[in-house]
Amino acid sequence: MDSRGVTEQPTSFERPETGVDPAETRGALVRTSTPSTAHSTPPHSPGGDARGGTALPAQARAGETPSTPGTTAPPGPSKEPSDIAGNGPEHSQPSVAAEPDTHRPRPVPEAIPPQPGAEQPQDSAERRTGQGLPPGRPTPMRRDGDRLRFVGAATRRIARGIDLDEIVMGLCRATVPTFSDAILVYLRDPLPVGDERPTGPVVLRLRRTDRIPEERDTEGGFLSAGGQQQPEPNELSELSTVTAELCEVRPGGALAEVLRGVRPVFADAPAARAALPELLGDDGELIIPDGQRAILAPLRGRRRVIGAAVFLRRPDRIAFEPDDLLVAAQLATHSALGIDKAVLYGREAYIADELQRTMLPETLPRPTGVRLASRYLPAAETARVGGDWYDAIPLPGSRVALVVGDVMGHSMTSAAIMGQLRTTAQTLAGLDLPPQEVLHHLDEQAQRLGTDRMATCLYAVYDPVSHRITIANAGHPPPVLLHLGGRAEVLRVPAGAPIGVGGVDFEAVELDAPAGATLLLYTDGLVESRLRDVWTGIEQLREKLAATAQLTGPDHPPPLEALCDEVLDMLGPGDRDDDIALLAARFDGIAPSDVAYWFLEPEDAAPGRARRLARRALARWGLEELTDSVELLVSEVVTNAVRYASRPVTLRLLRTDVLRCEVGDDVPQLPRLRQARATDEGGRGLYLVNRLARRWGATRLSTGKVVWFELNRG
Repeated sequence: MDSRGVTEQPTSFERPETGVDPAETRGALVRTSTPSTAHSTPPHSPGGDARGGTALPAQARAGETPSTPGTTAPPGPSKEPSDIAGNGPEHSQPSVAAEPDTHRPRPVPEAIPPQPGAEQPQDSAERRTGQGLPPGRPTPMRRDGDRLRFVGAATRRIARGIDLDEIVMGLCRATVPTFSDAILVYLRDPLPVGDERPTGPVVLRLRRTDRIPEERDTEGGFLSAGGQQQPEPNELSELSTVTAELCEVRPGGALAEVLRGVRPVFADAPAARAALPELLGDDGELIIPDGQRAILAPLRGRRRVIGAAVFLRRPDRIAFEPDDLLVAAQLATHSALGIDKAVLYGREAYIADELQRTMLPETLPRPTGVRLASRYLPAAETARVGGDWYDAIPLPGSRVALVVGDVMGHSMTSAAIMGQLRTTAQTLAGLDLPPQEVLHHLDEQAQRLGTDRMATCLYAVYDPVSHRITIANAGHPPPVLLHLGGRAEVLRVPAGAPIGVGGVDFEAVELDAPAGATLLLYTDGLVESRLRDVWTGIEQLREKLAATAQLTGPDHPPPLEALCDEVLDMLGPGDRDDDIALLAARFDGIAPSDVAYWFLEPEDAAPGRARRLARRALARWGLEELTDSVELLVSEVVTNAVRYASRPVTLRLLRTDVLRCEVGDDVPQLPRLRQARATDEGGRGLYLVNRLARRWGATRLSTGKVVWFELNRG
């Protein structure tokens, strides 16, 4: 019978344990074991399966006689198994005689402890060294099938990693102890990304080392080149203690030549013998055993060498064979390509994180009369950018604009559109436009960006003095107001059409915002998923807020940060289908007794009257120590306002944690701080404000402007 007609069969009796990856650290060394009986039916014979359904015994090595009873050696001289490169017939197998017994025992992997009552496997030392095995029994990793199975399992283990550390760990765990007893992995520092051309010298850093655990390592450390046992702390429990952490690859040096060659080499090769001391350092030679028990494998990515790996075997284990160089080459290639992909993925994740970070507020402002808290969750770890955003924008008159929006999708494009809409909203808020006008201009901006640029947005303006809030909605889920007594209310706000539809009108409503209440703005990712519709989610959110408020009692609202965490806890395992943006605002307000408000006619006597009114208000509040500074600054700002105003000037004092003064007029031009010359009669008012005030500013309104300054109390 022609053996070439036999389909490819495993050339070892090894059968992997169910659920055990041969590349795992806890997995067994790849080995073979001679069964007590064998059963094989030649293909194309009665009862046989041409597809290889019957088992074939292990092929005997050259010059040896199979020891398994019932087998017949093939005629002619015996040959060595063909290597992975395919130097001989790849699928050839010797003809064997059939045995009556159809069962074959499964050997217990070395690293898996034997079960009670099971037969004890052969001595570990014999399996590792190959000594003491009966003639004809294959030694570990001596057959093509063993190597192919190992390479397949190892590459699967390496391919599971998504970041750099996972891939390097996968390489280490896949090779130790199945292929080698220890491994050292060196990578370039820094690693090049994509098409970048690194400048400067090539530096390799020891990224990770791995070896057989101590409980399985009872033979001691490696041997040096001289064959003498070298004393080593903890029996080489840490290879990094005897190897250099950094290595600079000298141009034209021995290490550079080996890395340029790309192919793995044995440590006893002349090129590697000169390159390893350069890579490992002065003490690194202590861990290199005699013979072919160390392999130096360059790690080459898509365009350049990115590192090197050193595979080591102990002297009591059989040496590497030439076919093992092919295994090392496969491991190095898959690892290098995986590292390249991990570096590119890391760069993409970094860009996404930076983009999202710059698109969202780095910190929330601290406006007067309101406290804020926020949360943002991406749709997934692999999609860290999205179109959801939130914002809090201080407005003139101690007001604050609260914004939350959601651009369709969660990609780089969505994040870019979100950034443009957020910038537009900030600019429109600075003009102090009504909420419905802000949404109208956002709709026009979305249409200019493209025909399919859709988004929802909710824009609200809170006035802490009047304790009122004005809200306009563009297709966004309605906000929820949590009252001080624990009642949660879904606000009735006209939904409107999403931004980008065009040709629609937006309507604003004005509602009460009592002190102690909490307004919750959110995107639909919080309340909508594959498992529930949006209105079911809104009802669950309302119930969650009411239940959380009951924990702190009717007179004390829940802390904002804890409230945000509790709201996010309502999400189940399958509820993260979209990005989530959450903005919570606690309305403290400003009491009427802490507000003083006047109208001043634009005349020459206005500054004097403003000083008198400010002095009385400060006396009523017990802030007489600020009288001199306030009178001087109010006089300068009011004088500048009445000089150009044609309508009455407004003066307002607010007492909160600071003293705030606001002067408004109908002139849109903003004042600028300038350095007055010695001959100038004016131009020093804002200079005094800048020197004496805690902070100051000017904001343009639709009806003019407001100039304000703040002073510390006490």
